[in-house]
Amino acid sequence: MRIVVTNCNTTQGMTEEIVRGARAAAGPGTTVLGLTPAWGPESAEGWLDSYLSAAAVIDTLRTYGDPYDAVVMAGFGEHGREGVRELVDVPVVDITEAAAHLACLLGRRYGVVTTLERSAGQIEDSLYGAGVAQNCAVVVGTGLGVLDLGDPERTEAAFVAAAERARDAGAEVLVLGCAGMTGLQRAVGGKLGLPVVDGVGAAVKLAESLVSLGLTTSRAGSYAKPLPKRRTWGPRPD
Repeated sequence: MRIVVTNCNTTQGMTEEIVRGARAAAGPGTTVLGLTPAWGPESAEGWLDSYLSAAAVIDTLRTYGDPYDAVVMAGFGEHGREGVRELVDVPVVDITEAAAHLACLLGRRYGVVTTLERSAGQIEDSLYGAGVAQNCAVVVGTGLGVLDLGDPERTEAAFVAAAERARDAGAEVLVLGCAGMTGLQRAVGGKLGLPVVDGVGAAVKLAESLVSLGLTTSRAGSYAKPLPKRRTWGPRPD
């Protein structure tokens, strides 16, 4: 089985970190390949970045020629999943909804701990779109930007502080609200006394399950193939 994991930004180092987390979750016989968009934001933090990221990820998959069995979209709360589901003929699993769905199996209410507070609205909208917002107690920011997550000690301390706020708000399960936090669940889970769900790992396992069960996106209605028409794409950078 071959799973493609798409980073939502152009930072190659983050792609590599996401792929490490995805491979750690993948079962025997699963190959994980990371794709980094050739253009777009270096980190996705806000509506403008998110829409640019969505178009860049779709363009990346549109022009990627090797075969694969599933797509994992590693942008928490970012746009594009619906468009990718129209585009490709394999299962598409977004880390936001994957993490939330698994969190709902572990407790009545979950909390999302993310990067900057400005991302909360986007994440809430994404959870509503996935039909799992009613179980979300709160979305809490750590105050760290996406590119600040490379400092493990600082990230862990900020996450624990934010997670305590989420727990106080009624969260019984915690969700890592950024693909760049992958792996953090092992460091903080025991300190908080709550299950911690990593969206990258959750999405990989769900993607494997869909492929194994022979299931893929329905073409009846919402995710029907795009209508045939002329579409003009921007020039690719050198």
